[in-house]
Amino acid sequence: MLSTILDGKPDGAVAVVVPDGPTVTYGELRSGVDRAAGLLAGAGLEPERPVSIALGNGLEFVMAFLAVARAGAVAAPLNPAYTANEFAFYVRDAASQMAVVPPGFHPSREAADSLDVPTVEVSLAGGDLRISRAGGLLAAAVDPPPPSADSNALFLHTSGTTSRPKGVPLSHRNILESVRNISATYRLTDEDVAMVVMPLFHVHGLIGVALTTLATGGTMVLPPRFSAGTFWPVREATGATWYSAVPTIHKILLDRADADGAPAESFRFIRSCSAPLSRGLIEGLESRFGAPVVEAYGMTEASHQMSSNPLPPGERRPGSVGTGTGVEVSVRDETGYEVEAGSRGEVCVRGSNVMGGYANNPEANATAFWDGWFRTGDQGVVSGDGYLTLTGRLKELINRGGEKISPVEVDQALISHPAVAEAVTFGAPDAKYGESVHAAVVLVSETTAEEVRAHCADRLAAFKVPDTVYLVDDLPRTSTGKIQRRHVAARFL
Repeated sequence: MLSTILDGKPDGAVAVVVPDGPTVTYGELRSGVDRAAGLLAGAGLEPERPVSIALGNGLEFVMAFLAVARAGAVAAPLNPAYTANEFAFYVRDAASQMAVVPPGFHPSREAADSLDVPTVEVSLAGGDLRISRAGGLLAAAVDPPPPSADSNALFLHTSGTTSRPKGVPLSHRNILESVRNISATYRLTDEDVAMVVMPLFHVHGLIGVALTTLATGGTMVLPPRFSAGTFWPVREATGATWYSAVPTIHKILLDRADADGAPAESFRFIRSCSAPLSRGLIEGLESRFGAPVVEAYGMTEASHQMSSNPLPPGERRPGSVGTGTGVEVSVRDETGYEVEAGSRGEVCVRGSNVMGGYANNPEANATAFWDGWFRTGDQGVVSGDGYLTLTGRLKELINRGGEKISPVEVDQALISHPAVAEAVTFGAPDAKYGESVHAAVVLVSETTAEEVRAHCADRLAAFKVPDTVYLVDDLPRTSTGKIQRRHVAARFL
């Protein structure tokens, strides 16, 4: 299953390069993952139950993730920047049996302790993963049985617009099918070197780059975080052939290109996903970096990629997210019937990479599918030759640089302030992030916009905190007295 993506690769081939850190071969990675899986199983890890992983990008994450999957449990990666309250929600909602945490104090450890969820601490000793509990290294190992293809391997959350975040379980089969689709789309081989700039707790970085690279026998370059200042020196030192990122990162690299001495010819290709890519940015990237830019379309529920523009000599069509990549794409009307080419409707997809349904959420599942077609909630148009263009979101998620933010979650943080009576959060156009978070609040006592933002910062990850807060006397309502986000957004934007 997932851990089998390491099988059949030459032991001496390089799997992971950590800048200013270890270089690990496939043989070393395979033996390290097997060893870690045995230690976790020996520590009582149960198959088919989630394990929260609160680690940043690094070899520790890759080994811990694959070890959890190899042991037959379900990896549930979380953003290490979450607050303790956020960690507690996600750990509780996933019903995690264990949390994998970094050394020392961390909000994830605090949250797990508050829920009586056991923790294990991981760190690196050279290229080897050290796993400890209560200060002592795990030593007793058990050889866990391999999971089945239909067993869940990954548990993530996707934000909703009118309810709490929904749990998305993805099976080994879902993920491996997506990996095959992505590999075929970009003709990836063992000669490719991928720079990982996206976080591994998202499907973009995890499935779209890391797992796909390992499955094809390539090398991943894995810095702890994206740094524009070191991007080009690392690329030159490693000979990286491609990278994938959100438009925000592409724009940062392009804006700094001359100052950073970026080469005129660089990658075999540059991939963009998770947020719309403008025509101007595509043209700027291709002209300055001498590489074709391909825009893709993905969702957590579909194990990431659903469509993509092709590499040359195929046509890269600016404004489009390309054609289905091993995934059927259909645009349907409000009754579920497919519309004619060129007509707008809801984008629906079908394929072996698509989840079977949200976890413990029959209400969401009742509306998420039409006769086996998953409803993305996005509006789009398919051309006669199969190119998909997204024209808007039926759902109200805010897409800030690829981070999908539920406005309801931000509303709740705002309302918890004692001076706030009402709050409505909405997305606003932003040149850098695509969208930024704005909110309008009605006060019952004196406070300032900055104090309200600081209140949110104690309860939300930094990227969810409103960039702008409007203090108002009232909010626009419909004739029936309801507040609708689009009307609030129109008033202030």
